[in-house]
Amino acid sequence: MNGHQESERLWTRRFFSICFSSFFIFISFYALTATLPTFVTDHLHGNQQQAGWVMTAFVIASVLMRPFAGRWMDGPARRIVLILSFIVYMLSAFAYPVISAFGVLLLLRFAHGLSFGAATTGNGAIVTELIPAHRKGEGLGYYTLAMNLAMVLGPFLGLTVIQRSSFNVLYTIMIVFGVLGLLFGLATAKSRRPEAASAKPKPQAAGRRFHWKSFLEPRSMPISLVALFLSIAYSGILSFVPGYAKELGLENISSYYFVVYAVMIVLARPFTGKLFDRFHRNVIVYPTLALYIVGLIVLATAHSAFAFLLSAALIGLGFGSLFPCLQTIAVQSAPPERTGLATGTLFIFFDGGIGIGSVLLGSVGSASSDRTMFLLAAVSVFVGLLVYLSLLHLRPASREAGLAEREAS
Repeated sequence: MNGHQESERLWTRRFFSICFSSFFIFISFYALTATLPTFVTDHLHGNQQQAGWVMTAFVIASVLMRPFAGRWMDGPARRIVLILSFIVYMLSAFAYPVISAFGVLLLLRFAHGLSFGAATTGNGAIVTELIPAHRKGEGLGYYTLAMNLAMVLGPFLGLTVIQRSSFNVLYTIMIVFGVLGLLFGLATAKSRRPEAASAKPKPQAAGRRFHWKSFLEPRSMPISLVALFLSIAYSGILSFVPGYAKELGLENISSYYFVVYAVMIVLARPFTGKLFDRFHRNVIVYPTLALYIVGLIVLATAHSAFAFLLSAALIGLGFGSLFPCLQTIAVQSAPPERTGLATGTLFIFFDGGIGIGSVLLGSVGSASSDRTMFLLAAVSVFVGLLVYLSLLHLRPASREAGLAEREAS
């Protein structure tokens, strides 16, 4: 009886642990993302292209790791793999203070990216198993809220520390975050797979052991393709908003952009998750996509502080509320024993979009203007909407079928 009641609860000790684990992983990721380009140019005397490769190496490693991590999370070695990924992620933080050459930094970023890909894929797979089936949207909304808060606090913390102190102080803080991520991650790794998920392994013929379906979940690929186009646009927000604010003469309020973004996520997240669980997914997906597109258009045409911050609010309500829905759809479209692969597939496409968008939108911004770049980002979201409309809108039974399969098991 107690076990059944525990399975119906959302706010369990393990759920808190996995939220905090992800928070500390992502806050260090975003803090380093915002500050390492400055480290490359000011301390390693590199150029902007080299600074870009610092992010690219990390993303490439993460994308390469995710299909393997997704497969491992669905296998018997999931606990060992997850613990090792947390340990490597923590140890990577210890290496930053001694970096004195660009090539060594690239190698470190690659190793850091591998551990990031494994740890975040593992957490994403496990959290879907901890959340009751009838509260999937709500639970994943709170889980991704921890990542959204890290996205705001990470750059703010990183930039503040290097402006008022030094990179060594920042790296010390990153070490502390790495240790905390490991400690909470150890509690996460102890989570056992639900019996329904672990009792239905699929036999594989020896000759097909390395078939692509062993690393990707095909039923999650339609929503993952949507995520690809949305993340292409999101890369522009992550990488180019501070420079755009300076171009507009709004650098004194640029730091508030992500604060407004986060506030809107915090206000909307409890409601959007419950609406997703109560109504059909289209009730959430289409309005949030529309808000995302409008927010990017407002950003591209902004001439005042009000319009600049209004775009942050609209994008926070749009993309910030939409992402947990994407993860929920990806998981619900796959059978329980392939939850890890479904999560990994979504993040492979999402990370790939970040990498593609950073190069594509950056090239457009350099060749024309930042306004054109953000308009192109809005077009990318619109393409994502068309992909959703063509591949997922006319499959209304998939969500109910996924829920029914889990509840029956």
